[in-house]
Amino acid sequence: MREWLERLEKEGDLRVIEEPCDVYLEMAHIAYVEVKKPDSKVLLFKRPVDRRRGVEFSMPVVMNMFADFEVTEKFFGRHPDAIAGEIEELLHMKPPQGLMEKLAMVPRLFSLKNVFPKRQKGRGLCQEVVKMGEEADLDELPILTTWPEDGGPFITMGQVYTRSLDGSMQNLGMYRLQRYGKRNLGMHWQIHKDASHFFDQYKEAGEKMPVTVAIGGDPLYIWCGQAPLPHGMFELLLYGFVRNEPAKLVKSLTNEIWIPEDVDIVIEGEVDPEKLEIEGPFGDHTGYYTLKEPYPVMEVTAITTKRDPVYQATVVGKPPLEDKYMGWGTERIFLPLLKTTAPDLIDYHMPENGVFHNLILAKMESHYKGHAKQFMHAFWGVGQMSFVKHAIFVADDAPSLTDYEAVTAHILNRLDPKNLLITEGIVDALDHSSPEALVGGKLGIDCTGGPVAEGVEEPLSDGKLLEALQRIDPDVKGVKQYFTHTKNPIAVVAYDKKRPVGELFDKVGALARHLKVVVVVDAARNDLANPYMLIWRVANNIDALRDVRTRPLIMVDATDKNAMDGYTREWPGDVFCDPDVLKSLQERGLIEIDEAFVKRFYL
Repeated sequence: MREWLERLEKEGDLRVIEEPCDVYLEMAHIAYVEVKKPDSKVLLFKRPVDRRRGVEFSMPVVMNMFADFEVTEKFFGRHPDAIAGEIEELLHMKPPQGLMEKLAMVPRLFSLKNVFPKRQKGRGLCQEVVKMGEEADLDELPILTTWPEDGGPFITMGQVYTRSLDGSMQNLGMYRLQRYGKRNLGMHWQIHKDASHFFDQYKEAGEKMPVTVAIGGDPLYIWCGQAPLPHGMFELLLYGFVRNEPAKLVKSLTNEIWIPEDVDIVIEGEVDPEKLEIEGPFGDHTGYYTLKEPYPVMEVTAITTKRDPVYQATVVGKPPLEDKYMGWGTERIFLPLLKTTAPDLIDYHMPENGVFHNLILAKMESHYKGHAKQFMHAFWGVGQMSFVKHAIFVADDAPSLTDYEAVTAHILNRLDPKNLLITEGIVDALDHSSPEALVGGKLGIDCTGGPVAEGVEEPLSDGKLLEALQRIDPDVKGVKQYFTHTKNPIAVVAYDKKRPVGELFDKVGALARHLKVVVVVDAARNDLANPYMLIWRVANNIDALRDVRTRPLIMVDATDKNAMDGYTREWPGDVFCDPDVLKSLQERGLIEIDEAFVKRFYL
């Protein structure tokens, strides 16, 4: 970690903050603002404090480690597409023909030995300072509270190492960990994760589950923790492949779990399968709070560190955030593996304001009728891709998937209600829009064909369209049309919701000659002139089975749901920065923002 920080500072990628900053909201708010700037930097807080407890911590805190594309590429050592190319080459390796081909293959095969982690004898750098049993104290770590309504402080960049009951598999995951006290952490591993599957094994056997949490070290460790590898594959194999050198591991002091020897902080412990605690709320990467739920608890048995550790943390919330750049690496590197399941896939992209699993764009070779729908089912059946809620497919003649203006126009010129597939499947545990947890609607859109023939029969200006909508329903407060030059303009409607939006949809059919696509959002919580954040809101807020109609036109209800919609779960609130904290940080020169910045990112 310190080697990386020295390099980043030398190359102008690090911002060092010498002024004391509070682990309660201040540091998280600074990082939250920083990553939204065009010249985002890695942040090193030299003097973290907890003013509520009157504590100044001895270890610095690094945040926004994956600050931009260039910094992230430095961690990989090359462009992620180059790594993807190496994986693709490996997947298509054929038996060599003749001596020269055999000799040419030797270096490649020899380098594969670096994939496998090496177990070291003795202690590692991460075990220079050891505190066991009652001496181990989580309060000595600068654990952050990132949002005003969070249930407490959370470790947000924890590498969570677990092993199967029989010891045959080890897993590295990235889960948030709530600090309950000096020696207790909440384990937020969701039901679909490998660690949760291991937990079930220990619970069935009636045994306590060993867990080791590491923080810091090589930034690639935490990236590997969120990589969507197949079940049973240890994530540090990926580390060895990317680095072309094996991860060097040492054994935890109080359990049998092996961890990288150069991490900064190690928290060892065990989880009693019979003991659950209420975890949360927590302002999550969806931009909403995830609500209180019972999760397992880890009892700490030891904390070890380097002599000069650096604590690593992140903040999640509304986009863009550093998970944009972590996700970019994942997206590019895993393309060849996705092609093994969907061989006609050309490319795919997950826009960060679609919150990754909520929206995916895919480019494919379309060979026959229904091919895109076949792809949709393949996507929804593959590993973490099964959590994707909305998938839009285009053919090989489409513009680049990251040229949003061009590809959106391409999609809208090919959008046909007949080519929408609405179905049901599993959704992420963090999804709040579905009527029940873990299962919800899926929307697939096939835009692989040619342009549609018919556009809007009788276009209206925004002003005239608003008048027409208000004659139908006076609670319509605004409308803005996007991509009016395409066959399927999108009319975004701001609505003061006093009744189910379905009742508005029942009347909108009368305006079908003026409209093709209508998206309704809450008037009080959305800016119709901010398409970036509208995408974020809509992708988060809809369950396709409940909220999408295709006749007589495409209509989407992206409002918050409640009992009038038959929604019986608790609808979570957005994450918002504390205005007083923002004001204090600005007065101290730690952030520079104006009202336009606050409005642009829904701060």
